[in-house]
Amino acid sequence: MNLRSKNRINPEFSMSSMTDIIFLLLIFFMLTSNFVTPSGLPVSLPSSKSSDITMQKISVTITDDLKYYLNEKPIALEEIEPQLTSLLQGSEEGAVVLHVDKSVPVEYLVKVAGIAKSLNASVTLATVPTE
Repeated sequence: MNLRSKNRINPEFSMSSMTDIIFLLLIFFMLTSNFVTPSGLPVSLPSSKSSDITMQKISVTITDDLKYYLNEKPIALEEIEPQLTSLLQGSEEGAVVLHVDKSVPVEYLVKVAGIAKSLNASVTLATVPTE
């Protein structure tokens, strides 16, 4: 009488499925980490209790010494409107993210936000979340 099983279990472990999972996790984290783009300019942003992540295509920065930057390139205040017009012309949803130093008076923020709103762009103020 033969009591041995004809089906033998292979004790080896296949790592191919584990590498697939690792690559999928790597791709997921790479895609989700691109939503936060730090500004390379030295700006001390104000803090806020609620903050939303916005994909920024157009960034306007006002530093504490009242210098203006459009997408991290220096620009004069008089040139912001024509440059924004040309940048917003090709995009369907115009979103302008304002990186304004917290020591800058509000009137400078309102000037730039007014220019962007007159071009039918949505204006978002960049903040740092409070803990």
